[in-house]
Formats: sequence, structure tokens, C-alpha cells
Amino acid sequence: MSRRSGACPQCGATINFKFSSAVQTICEYCRSILVRHDVDLEKVGVAADLPPDVSPIQLGTEGIFGNKAFWVAGRIAYQYDLGGWNEWHIVFNDGESGWLSDAQADYAISFPFAPPAPLPACSELIPGRPFQFDNTRFEVTTLTKAFYSGVEGELPFEYWDKEEVLFADLRSASSRFGTIDYSEEPPLLFLGQAVEFDSLRLKNLKEFEGW
Repeated sequence: MSRRSGACPQCGATINFKFSSAVQTICEYCRSILVRHDVDLEKVGVAADLPPDVSPIQLGTEGIFGNKAFWVAGRIAYQYDLGGWNEWHIVFNDGESGWLSDAQADYAISFPFAPPAPLPACSELIPGRPFQFDNTRFEVTTLTKAFYSGVEGELPFEYWDKEEVLFADLRSASSRFGTIDYSEEPPLLFLGQAVEFDSLRLKNLKEFEGW
């Protein structure tokens, strides 16, 4: 992994990017949200305190997926009617970047996927609507309106000033998993698969009192 450094424009602390393609990070000292423009850092906001979290995953957690090692570089946290979940930004040793969804002990790993045609507007989606992506038939299973509640660590794009976000979850007849993310325009598509926690062989997990 290459490392790039810069100075926080708010407090002057040295900011080290572990992920060479990171666009956004958080200053550990003053909690400024920093966006990188080549070699310059711009403060775009202040990171709010993240909600209490019982996930064992944390920044720096390491694991294995598809016989490839990865580490957790960043997180986007969401809240919705039934609780909350995390989207962990993971970086593999070959530089590939993906996402580990951690939704109350349900886990999935996905990657950005370029759809073959423009994705429909959110108003056109209903549960059961079929899609064909990557030679696989998916159906919309749930539509979730979530509230962005914070970020930490390094992210591959600028993501800090969000409010309500709509997600369409997709499932196949196998373990394939997908999400249409309407936080951006045009919407983003991510495809992957559901995974078992133990199969990821995670280490450097968060420790809780009593474990």
C-alpha cells in the first residue's frame, strides 16, 4: 500500500493516507472531515459523533474474501426504522476496493458494478421487480429509507453531507446480493454476495467488556 501525507488545514496535524486512492478522511485530532484534491486537503465539515455500535468490526480489522486479504479502511453508518447498519470500506492487498455491509449480524461483500443500462428512478421501483446483472437474475426485495449518521476513516469518494437515502436491496436465487444506492445521481449499483461472519476469518476485532 502506498502512503500519502498532508497537513490538516484546521489543526495542522499530519494526515497519513493508507489507501492511496482515498478521497476523504477524518482528522483523528480535531474531527475535521477532509477531502483530498491531489496534494491539497480541504476541510468540508466536522464529523459528528457516531451512534453507539455493537459491531465487532472496526477500522484496521483484517480478513479474507475470495482468497484475498483485505483490511477495513473506512465506514459509513446509517440508521433506519428497525435499527442501523454499517458499510465498511475494505481495501484488498492488490489495491481493489469494496464494501462489507454489516447489518445486525448479516454480512455481505459487494463491489461497484457498471449497469448495462441506466438504472430506474426510485419512484419506479417495487418489491419483486426483476433485473439482469452480471448474467444473474435479481429481484428487488426491500426498499429502505435510511438516515446517514456519520463517517470515519478513509473513503474512495466524497461522502459527508447526506440526509435521507433510499436503498433498493436485490437478491438472486443463490447467495448473490446487490444494492441500488440512490444517494448519488445517477444512482450507484453494487453487486456481491452474502457471507458468513466466520468465513471472513476476521482479526483485530473490537473487544467488548465481558467477551
